[in-house]
Amino acid sequence: MIDLNKLEQKLRIALLGGGPSALFMFKKLLESGQTDIAVTIFEKGKQLGSGMPYSKIGANPEHITNVSGNEIPELITSVEQWIETAPKNVLDQFDITLQKYNDYKVLPRLLFGHYLTEQFRLLCERADRAGLEYLISYESEVTDIVDKPDRSTTIVEINNGEQIPFDKVVVCIGHTWAKKHEGKISGYFDSPYPPSKLAMKLDHPVAIRGASLTAIDAVRTFARSNGKFIESADGKLSYQIDPDSANFKMVMHARSGLLPAVRFHLKDPHLSADDTLTKEDMQNYSSEHGGLLSLDHLFEENFKAGIRKNDPEFYERIRGMNMEEFVTEMMEVREQVDPFNLFEAEYMEAEKSIQRRESVYWKEMLAILSYSLNYPAKYLPAEDMQRLKKTLMPLISIVIAFVPQSSCEQLLALHKAGLLEMVSVGDDSFVEPNEAGGALYHYTDDDGKQQIKHYQTYVDCVGQPHMSYTDVPFKGLLDGRSISPARVRFKSNSIGKEQQDGGNEDVQQGSDGNYYLNVPGIAINDNFQVLDSYGAYNPRIYMMAVPYIGGFNPDYSGLDFCDTASDAIIKTILNDD
Repeated sequence: MIDLNKLEQKLRIALLGGGPSALFMFKKLLESGQTDIAVTIFEKGKQLGSGMPYSKIGANPEHITNVSGNEIPELITSVEQWIETAPKNVLDQFDITLQKYNDYKVLPRLLFGHYLTEQFRLLCERADRAGLEYLISYESEVTDIVDKPDRSTTIVEINNGEQIPFDKVVVCIGHTWAKKHEGKISGYFDSPYPPSKLAMKLDHPVAIRGASLTAIDAVRTFARSNGKFIESADGKLSYQIDPDSANFKMVMHARSGLLPAVRFHLKDPHLSADDTLTKEDMQNYSSEHGGLLSLDHLFEENFKAGIRKNDPEFYERIRGMNMEEFVTEMMEVREQVDPFNLFEAEYMEAEKSIQRRESVYWKEMLAILSYSLNYPAKYLPAEDMQRLKKTLMPLISIVIAFVPQSSCEQLLALHKAGLLEMVSVGDDSFVEPNEAGGALYHYTDDDGKQQIKHYQTYVDCVGQPHMSYTDVPFKGLLDGRSISPARVRFKSNSIGKEQQDGGNEDVQQGSDGNYYLNVPGIAINDNFQVLDSYGAYNPRIYMMAVPYIGGFNPDYSGLDFCDTASDAIIKTILNDD
């Protein structure tokens, strides 16, 4: 543990948050072998490692991961090794034994949270043996951050009181769910988290906004509370509703009217970028094209090139397509089929993929493309950023959700029981809170008719929203102009001016005369250092909080993101000092 009297003799590093991001940061700091550092971890709860997704804040016993043990970046022990030594009472809660465990199957999220907590404990043991000084401060919510460049320190405020100076601060906070109407209007929920609040008996239809993994979490909780799943002798799943929930059903509302794709076997479980452009490749391209990268170039080299190498037959089908044509082709195939029929067909395809250990390679390559966009996104011209969000990301969000098989089986059982529906609501839909309770859902149906449906219970399940610059919860960073809004430059000033004149409030002309598109969150560099209002990086503050860097890091990739980002940060910290 840290001797506070020695702090001034060491590089003082603060990790704000004690979830998976902090776990990987602490691991990298420990592996660096540096003993002239002192690490303080501030965690607002009472447990390290699990964060929101893998604790009771984000999961109930019925919720599962969408990754398996073999897909997890290396920690201290593998999940399989941990299962061998995990407390029996923990394993019994989830009916898990070493004999039942399979490294290729997903896990209950709360069980995985126990695993991550244990990994943090093992890291602390190693830190003790290595002589790395650290302090873990539980029940310590970070309420402000104030940078002091004149003193080369950053002040971290805890619980609206104590202020502590640090040399380096890594913001590791994760998911955040703002409450706008929840608690004021009965039956209205701004998010499904914590999921314990949805474990209620209902005798009326429920509106669910979205069809993502977040929405599936809500479906699993509602289903468990209002009936039961029954598995037949041949392994088929059906659902039996409780008599006192006779009028209960769930209606999912999605702009595309589509369900996400089903988890399949991955050839490369870590989605590494062996078949994509290197950072050096992209830097060379950028230097030759006015500091900008091309989305079309990335689509060719980070997607189609890998398919040409690994799935020549599929490549021949798409070789002449540009990005828009490819997305149109893939979406039209999906939109022509009833969403639940397509879901069942993809479930069968995924089952074969898993049994044969054969990837559905274009989907795997799309996941790799999505992850590989995190580095170059900030260098895309605004025109390409708009194309990315409007065209490519909707397909990516559907295809790489990787819905686990058991979730798929439950959704199909609910649908066949007449208790789960999908409504396509289009881009012009909106939800109006109803003062009497619940919400009014406004949308245009497939026949072009305007619909207004009232639901006594409504849950917003679109997932973690990208937060804006002004949503950053640390007033000191905003007041001190230590951070700045994320933005990308238009390649064509005439297009930028045309959009600004047309009323696009996200387009602004910079002091340099160029036009820029504001994107969600704050600006960071490749090393996750925040950029101030002059575009200068801050050598003291690093931002790993994904809700606040969504503009420059469009892919939310869980533990892979934590591993990659922490690696970049630790290298920068060590090179700076």
